[in-house]
Amino acid sequence: MRAQEITFLNLVQGEKQFQVPLYQRTYSWERPQLQQLWDDVSELAEQHLDGASPTAHFLGSVVLAPGHIQAGGVQRWLVVDGQQRLTTLMLAFTALRDHYKNTGAGTAADRVHRQMLVNEFHEGLDHYRLLPTQADRDAYTACVGSSPKAGGAGNIGTAYRFFLGALAESEEENGGKWVTAVETVLKSLLSIVEITAQAGDNVYRIFESINNTGVGLSQSDLLRNYVFSLLPKRGERVYHELWLPMQQDLGPRNLELLVWLDLVVRGHGKAKQSEIYREQQKRLDAFKSDEEALQQEIALLAERGGRLLRILEPERESSAALHGVLERLRAWGGQTHYPLALHLLDLVDGGQATAEEAAEALGYVESYLVRRMICQVPTNNLNRIFMDAPRELETDRSPAEAVRRLLSGRRRKWPSDEDLREAIRTKPFYWSGRSAQRFHVLRWLEESHAASEPVDFEKASLTIEHVLPQRPPQAWFDLLAEETEDGQSPKELHDLLVHTLGNLTLSGDNSKLSNHPFERKQQLFDSSALRMNQEIAAAERWGRTEILARADRLAERTIGLWPAPIGSVKTAGDEWPGWADLRAALVAMPSGTWTSYSDVAELIGLHARGVGNHLSTKAGVIGAYRVLNSDGRVSSDFRWLDGDRTETPRELLEDEGVPFDEAGRAHRSCRLTATELATLLGRDIPADRLHDPLPDTENAAAAERFRAQLAENQAGAVAEGVLTALRFWERQDGHFDYGRSEETSCFPMLNTGTPSQPHLLWPLALYPVSGTAEVVFQYLKDRSPFDDTEVRQELLRRLNEIDGIDLAEAKLELRPSFPLQVFADHPEEVCAVLEWFALTAALDLAQRA
Repeated sequence: MRAQEITFLNLVQGEKQFQVPLYQRTYSWERPQLQQLWDDVSELAEQHLDGASPTAHFLGSVVLAPGHIQAGGVQRWLVVDGQQRLTTLMLAFTALRDHYKNTGAGTAADRVHRQMLVNEFHEGLDHYRLLPTQADRDAYTACVGSSPKAGGAGNIGTAYRFFLGALAESEEENGGKWVTAVETVLKSLLSIVEITAQAGDNVYRIFESINNTGVGLSQSDLLRNYVFSLLPKRGERVYHELWLPMQQDLGPRNLELLVWLDLVVRGHGKAKQSEIYREQQKRLDAFKSDEEALQQEIALLAERGGRLLRILEPERESSAALHGVLERLRAWGGQTHYPLALHLLDLVDGGQATAEEAAEALGYVESYLVRRMICQVPTNNLNRIFMDAPRELETDRSPAEAVRRLLSGRRRKWPSDEDLREAIRTKPFYWSGRSAQRFHVLRWLEESHAASEPVDFEKASLTIEHVLPQRPPQAWFDLLAEETEDGQSPKELHDLLVHTLGNLTLSGDNSKLSNHPFERKQQLFDSSALRMNQEIAAAERWGRTEILARADRLAERTIGLWPAPIGSVKTAGDEWPGWADLRAALVAMPSGTWTSYSDVAELIGLHARGVGNHLSTKAGVIGAYRVLNSDGRVSSDFRWLDGDRTETPRELLEDEGVPFDEAGRAHRSCRLTATELATLLGRDIPADRLHDPLPDTENAAAAERFRAQLAENQAGAVAEGVLTALRFWERQDGHFDYGRSEETSCFPMLNTGTPSQPHLLWPLALYPVSGTAEVVFQYLKDRSPFDDTEVRQELLRRLNEIDGIDLAEAKLELRPSFPLQVFADHPEEVCAVLEWFALTAALDLAQRA
């Protein structure tokens, strides 16, 4: 084999083609991997624009083997290893080309297309520089070939749309030069090791050996081995007195975290966890000939390890003030704040700050995180902010003041009091942050009442409850109809209010509250031990006025709990954050889908008319043509703002595969709801099945509630059809889990693993009140064998063969639904699909065994 370090431009240039063999898995990178790569590219682009000479970022290796060469054809290379990186970069260049096209830079678009993506003098499959495995080929060639179906469902389309959106948003924030810098980075500042096999080598054996080499050494293992190679005399004592106790206290994963944090706190804010051995090795090279100094370095690392334990386990912290804020930050979750927290504990233990000063500083960190979550500020740059913080903190003032000043910088995006008040009134809090974070915001708001007999939240089994129900009966809509404005329908008003903080509380009686009228809920809230519920019970009715009034009260309580940044006023000219959410949502939509003005309005917390006004005046919004009226018609006010385009939104959507009826209405199966848009944006949308399964005793009671709700809300034939299908599922060795929400959902489950290591699969989620069955592609895509796109497509195809079911292929990563009426009309066909699902899972189990 031959190996050389090479830029991506030099790797792909020339008349060549990289073919991914059939034995390789399909393209699997998702948003976390894409975001990490984009963060690295953005950092290099920023350095390039600042006039620095950035060091090339090492991306990894690509193992190639020579393929067949036909006379006059291209040089073919089989991609033995590294197809994920290769495919991702090709999709990034495809998005870059299309961004240039969208912004009128035709020459630059042509340059990228010919230089990076295609062999321009060849046709057919030879035209493409990269040829993915067959399962991904159509999706990839649709993107490179600028097909109307480019950016469809699946990981290929998702990656293309991710980069398209990232480029548009970055140019919006940084200007046109930024995109040119990104092109330079992608071509010349990403370093790849090209490993080339020889003709005649068994490439499949090479692939096996690369991917089945046992458990590799961790970064901390490599560092330990290196350190003790430098301690021939003191090694044994240092190991037993310092390293081993530290390793035992922290465990392997946290030890590696410590070694990385040690670098960050020392000022290496750009250190990556995948490269900590190399960076620490460079730092420790200075102690090669001084064992005593090296021992002192390890002693300092061990001390820092003790401080990390106080962050991980706040009960170890002796200061009451620090213990409280560290405990709240642990409950909040994540490791974002670790570098700054560790730096502050360094200052406390070093006598440079008091525990109270550090606690106040961490209180500002908590406020920063909570306010951003409530206002739905994107988290993309949070890690960078906190990794740079130890180096950027001012040292001529108290730590608390320094932290507050640092986080108050305009680019840090710490929401003001005005931002907070508006977000609490309008933003769908139920979709903000993670479920545990939403719970803790409500918990801390309740605890702020300082009740004489506070609720023990550790023992109480509480969940988030909607006062105005998510799926209300007609009586609730009649109430809302009294308060609509500007031509708003009661349904539109409901959607704008239902997920806001003013309509949410905590309760242990979700199943009792259900969709009942407010009068029944009042009785239950009045008997609650929670002060916030007693306040709700004191209201005479529950509509728009009451929800907004409560939102205003909660906003003032929130402002009192979590202090504002310095200079907490909105700057004139600042863009409203909701518009960034709008742009991100539209670019995230797969080809072959549409949404409505009211769906977008619900997502961003605005009246539908405001969405329409913005789209009619803001040029350059990718996918604006996908936003239609609620009935699926193109708005009569739609106008192109970009150049001389003449095609209609209907023509574009029909080219993508969206059917329209004779009245000009797009098919509802292709519509993305606000919930689905939020899912595409990576929001943590609550779903019953994501909770731990109910205990057996509670599950039995939930089963009774499900059957009662089914009988109460559905026709007899529908209820019997559903129960018949469930009895059939039991005969396939299936079982049932049930949800915890007010509408008791049912999940037909299969366990193809073992009791100790379950491998759970479920095809549907059944909702007895709303009368729908969700096909849970969103969860199946991460579980074998349905992580294979073709298997999910087969499930979709079989379901769509049943009259009454019409699921869009663009929703292969979402949770499309069909009516429970299908169970009554076509019971045998439904059972046949369930049987196929169970057999497919069983075959996968046999292959895994």
